[in-house]
Amino acid sequence: MRRSERLAEKVLMQEGGGVAFSETQRFTQRWIAVLVSLMALGIWAMALSRFVFHRPQGAGTVDDALLAFTWVLVGMGVPLLFLTMELVVEVRRDGLYVRFAPFHRRPRVFLWQDIAEFRARRYRPIREFGGWGIRWGRSGRAYNVRGDRGLQLVLRDGRRLLIGSQRAEELEEAMRLARDAAVQRGSD
Repeated sequence: MRRSERLAEKVLMQEGGGVAFSETQRFTQRWIAVLVSLMALGIWAMALSRFVFHRPQGAGTVDDALLAFTWVLVGMGVPLLFLTMELVVEVRRDGLYVRFAPFHRRPRVFLWQDIAEFRARRYRPIREFGGWGIRWGRSGRAYNVRGDRGLQLVLRDGRRLLIGSQRAEELEEAMRLARDAAVQRGSD
């Protein structure tokens, strides 16, 4: 059975708010891990030197409270943030659900009646959106984690949204099948 046939069967068989497509992406790029680790290690070294060994770094001009705040924020908070960030994309009977944890508590829901068009496409994350994450640029808004493939949505109110995906063509096919099934259910 071909992938598109399996997708079609999954879409037609789903009950209630069942999921026809699901993808979870994380920041797994090695260069990001190295950058975040180096930042955190630098702050940890300064904090340990000051608070454990009682040796101020440099001229010792950084206030203890400011260093403690920076240690918690950059030395612990930033690594924890990157460990918990994930982009979850689901195609369900009633539309597309997108959640960028930990920033979204609940998924952003884009119902079929709100979506004017969609298509898989290649994009330039830095040029179009200024990088990865939850981004705004001249091409609209983007939720992306890595790579240069995604699903471009144009909403009925004219807003544009790009959802990054490592399986953009499969996502587009699932969207098409689920939307067509919803239209068919509505006309029955």
